[in-house]
Amino acid sequence: MKVLLINHFPLEGSGSGVYTKNIAFHLIEKGHDVKVIVVDNKKNNNYNFPVRTIVHYNFPCFTTHPVSNNQFYNLTRQEMNDYLMRFVDTVAEEADTFKPDIIHCQHLWVAPYAAMQTNIPYVVTAHGTDIKGYKKDKRYRHIALQGASNADKIITISDQVHSDVKKYYFIKEEKLQKILNGVDERLFKPQKIDRLKLLQKYIKIEEEPQHLITFVGKLTHFKGVDLLIKAAEKYEREFEDIVTLIIGNGELRKKLESQVDELGLKNVYFLGNLPQQELPKLYCSADLSVVPSRVEPFGLVAVEALACGTPVVASRAGGLPDFINENVGRLFKMNDYSDLAEKIIASLKEDDKKKKGQKAAEYAVNNFSWSRVIDELVDVYNDIIS
Repeated sequence: MKVLLINHFPLEGSGSGVYTKNIAFHLIEKGHDVKVIVVDNKKNNNYNFPVRTIVHYNFPCFTTHPVSNNQFYNLTRQEMNDYLMRFVDTVAEEADTFKPDIIHCQHLWVAPYAAMQTNIPYVVTAHGTDIKGYKKDKRYRHIALQGASNADKIITISDQVHSDVKKYYFIKEEKLQKILNGVDERLFKPQKIDRLKLLQKYIKIEEEPQHLITFVGKLTHFKGVDLLIKAAEKYEREFEDIVTLIIGNGELRKKLESQVDELGLKNVYFLGNLPQQELPKLYCSADLSVVPSRVEPFGLVAVEALACGTPVVASRAGGLPDFINENVGRLFKMNDYSDLAEKIIASLKEDDKKKKGQKAAEYAVNNFSWSRVIDELVDVYNDIIS
C-alpha cells in the first residue's frame, strides 16, 4: 500500500508531528510505501522515508511551536490564500508523482481540503487544536468543513475530540472512528537513571534532590503551566529538597519565568525544548510528571511518562480523564492550583512512584502501544481502499 501523510507542521515539536512520524516508521516496518508532506522553516530529510517540505518561514500554528511563534489567525487574506494554494499545488504534485492509494491528513484544516482536490481517498485525524482554530477564526471554516465532509473517515483521538467533531463539523457517527493515540514503547520505557548525573547536564546542582517533578509541553495558556508554578509555591514549603523541571517552549516563557521570580521559587528550572530522545531519561528520573492543562484533546506526554513508569498528576480536562486513574496517577480539579498542590504532596508522601510505577508502565504498553494503533489505522485504510 502507498500512503501519503500530510501535516501542517514539522515531524518534531508537536504531538501531531510525532504522531505522523510514528505512523510513517511503523507503516514502513510493515512493508508499506510512505511519503510525507510537512510545513517547516527549512528542509529536513533525516528520516528513513521521503519528506516533501513546504518551506514557510515562521510557519503558522494553532497555538505555538518550538520553532515558530506565528499563528493562523495572524495571517492576512492574501497570506491565507497563498498558504492554501501552496498546499493544494504540493498535494496535487505528489498525488500525480507518488500515486498514493490513500492520503492521511492531520488536522481538520487546510490539508483535507487539498486532499479533496485529488480524487484520491483520504482520511483525517482530528487532534483537537484544529477544533480550537476552527472556533477561533471563522475565515477557515468553509475550508475545514469541505475537507471534513468529503473525507472517507475521520479518526478521533479521545472522547472529547470525538464529540467536538460531531458538534462543530456536523459529521455523523458512522464516519467517525476513535483510535486513541499511541506511545513509542521502544523509546519510552522504564530504565534506571543516575538522577544527579542526569540533572547536572541541564542545571547547576551539587546534590541529588529528594524529589523531582517534570512538566513537558508548550508554554501556552491552555497548558496550565502557571498553575503548576502556583502549586510549586505550596509544595516547596512542604518539601525543602524538591526540583521542578519545565521542559518546552512557547510565547509565555518570559512571563512564566517572571512568575517564578515573583514567587521567590528557587528550584523551578526552564530547560527549553528538548529532542524527544532525551525525554525518556527525564521521565524515568522523576517522581511525578504533571499535566496541568486547561484544555487537552488527548495528552500524549502523559502516556509517555506512564510508559516510563512514572505516575502522572493531571487535570480533569479533555481526554486526560479517559486514561488517568488512581491506579496510575491522580486527577485534580481543572484550573485549581491548590488542589493540584494537594495531589502532588499526597503523591510524594504516599510514594506513588514505588506503588504505581510498574502498573503505569504496563498499562501504557498494553493500551497505547503503536503496534495497536498502526494495526487499527491499516484496517481503516484497507476498508476505504476496498
